[in-house]
Amino acid sequence: MSGTATWLHGQRKTELVDLAEKVGLQNYESLKKADLETSLDDYMRTNQERLSKDSSLSAYYKRVNSPTKRDSSSSTALVESKAPKRRVTKAKEDIEAEASSALTTVKDTAQQVLAPKTPAKRLLPANVPLPPSPAEVASQIDRYTARAGTRMKEVYQASGVTQYVDLIRDRVSSTRSIESIAVGLEAVSLLNQLLPKKTLFMVPAIDAIGMPEWAFKGSDLFLILTYDFWATLSFWSMTSMLLPLLSAYIFNITLKAKHGEAKHSRQSHPAVQYDPLTFNLSKALITWLVYVQNVEYHGLASEQTKQTILNSVPGGYQGVLAATGIGVITSLYEAILRK
Repeated sequence: MSGTATWLHGQRKTELVDLAEKVGLQNYESLKKADLETSLDDYMRTNQERLSKDSSLSAYYKRVNSPTKRDSSSSTALVESKAPKRRVTKAKEDIEAEASSALTTVKDTAQQVLAPKTPAKRLLPANVPLPPSPAEVASQIDRYTARAGTRMKEVYQASGVTQYVDLIRDRVSSTRSIESIAVGLEAVSLLNQLLPKKTLFMVPAIDAIGMPEWAFKGSDLFLILTYDFWATLSFWSMTSMLLPLLSAYIFNITLKAKHGEAKHSRQSHPAVQYDPLTFNLSKALITWLVYVQNVEYHGLASEQTKQTILNSVPGGYQGVLAATGIGVITSLYEAILRK
């Protein structure tokens, strides 16, 4: 290898690419490093007269013109030519021995690679079941959940709960039902006030089953025979039911509306016996006059009777007015829906 080739061989490929661009070498992009070194060496020797003037290429052209390298190369060749034949023979024997050793190593490696592998021993017997995978467990849980949901739905439908719920919704989804519920709450609260519970008798303790003595309580029904019971119940019935119903029956606005519709249609629906809107408005007016303004009519009810009613009704007269307000709103809403 000449000095210039050695110098080019010591350069990196990026440096050789930069050198090729600088000297103007063509079609060097696809060359490998060794081919690029040879092409540069030939090209730069061919264009030595033009490129040697560039100071940055002096390192290359010094080796081209260096006699020391040529002498060194020729002396090296002379020494090699004068070397005794015995050493060449020994080197050949060493090369053959190394080749034989390398061939033996390759054969051993190939035998190890191509040798059949012994299958791994099973740690568990074949009859022992392995645990399922997480995906299989999740799938099994989903199947059980779907099956349980279907079974619960069948039991729910067979119990008839849906029919009962629909029946209750149909019964209470009207203004009349809401007014009946409100009046019923007032009546139950008033009866609990007029007929307080008391101890009727004592049930003795039973030591055998560990049951202690307890009192059996019930309403004092003898109070039904008293004047206060009937006076209070009658006054409440008159203010909360009879007078409002009478007003709703007389001032029945729906009656005239139904008769007007009958003139324009062949089918006429029977009007309600009382107007729910008038019932709630008259009840609210009577409650406000009697229990708030204390309007009396020939001493029909005493202050004690009024106070008993106010104490028994949930929320007092405010509760009654709130219930009538709800009744007015539902009456208007129901009338709008009927249109």
